[in-house]
Amino acid sequence: MMTQDAEKRAQLNVTAIENGTVIDHIDSESTFQVASILQVESEDDVVLVGMNLPSGKLGTKGIIKVANRQLTAEEVNKIALVAPHATLNIIKDYEVVSKSAIELPDRIQGTVRCFNPTCVTNKQPVETRFEVTEGEPPVLRCLYCEKSMTAEDVVLA
Repeated sequence: MMTQDAEKRAQLNVTAIENGTVIDHIDSESTFQVASILQVESEDDVVLVGMNLPSGKLGTKGIIKVANRQLTAEEVNKIALVAPHATLNIIKDYEVVSKSAIELPDRIQGTVRCFNPTCVTNKQPVETRFEVTEGEPPVLRCLYCEKSMTAEDVVLA
């Protein structure tokens, strides 16, 4: 385990972004899943994806910087499902103007597919709706078929 001083010395200097979003404290194994949610491969501006970086809290972490981009509520909800420890930093004029933990709301819509094959949402064009019944790991209860699912069952829409 690195000390904080050793962590600071080991950090790489990467280009700061003038405006945009930084998702930090991503569990390393979830970094590319978060990058996929954000569809960073189609970005025209600067994107930085780093993983297995030293972290005092997580051991190792991932970080994603996307210039000139604000995340949608749906993207934040998807990230909260796959990277519950992540933080969201909004950057303006090279400064962090907002920093917050990513959290799931009490209810989510259209973000996740119901894992129950007989659920109406899998048979008809109906937007999914789930209640978040537990925090970490989250348990989602479908408001149509009332089945509950854990993180292992989650398939993002």
